[in-house]
Amino acid sequence: MVISKVRIEDFALSRGDRLLFQGFNLELRAGRATALRGRNGAGKTSLLRAVAGLIRPRAGLVTFEGSDGLIEAEEARAAGLHLMGHQDGLKPGRLAREEFAFQARWCGGDEAGIARATLALDLGRIGELEVRKLSAGQRRRLALGRLIAAPRSLWLLDEPFAPLDADHRARFGALMSEHLAAGGLILAAVHDPLPIEADSVEIEP
Repeated sequence: MVISKVRIEDFALSRGDRLLFQGFNLELRAGRATALRGRNGAGKTSLLRAVAGLIRPRAGLVTFEGSDGLIEAEEARAAGLHLMGHQDGLKPGRLAREEFAFQARWCGGDEAGIARATLALDLGRIGELEVRKLSAGQRRRLALGRLIAAPRSLWLLDEPFAPLDADHRARFGALMSEHLAAGGLILAAVHDPLPIEADSVEIEP
């Protein structure tokens, strides 16, 4: 499943009875990253979740395209994107290597992908620790590993660098660049600048 373009058209989102924003338009293209900015509570996380199909917009449409034209939204979301939010979805009682292998395979990864991600994000050092004993940065690296172990075109990232130290920020920045060079797309909700070239879009009420 290769997504080459995503269109977000005339989008409106609400939280409860409160309108977050409306009339929002954005086009994502292969090989490009977009930094999604806005004050806290503006709706950045909600927009990522709506693109992933986890919440329904008040108005508007998300369409996905591949080399042969439109892709059904359900198919694109099931096999064409990764959403990395604040909640990492990791099971605390498992060893880190066991949980990572389970998560990677669940997303369609194989042994080669697991090995590649383990090396790229330095996961071998934490593999024998229980997930509950990992620091916030270690948990984030374990969660980010799914992006590498089970490649998908569209990365939806919510403050991906927040708990990472400088070394691992640089590592993941390099992986983002590789993803874009291979034709991937990135939409990242951020407060601080991304360490890669990126378009910038502001969400306003």
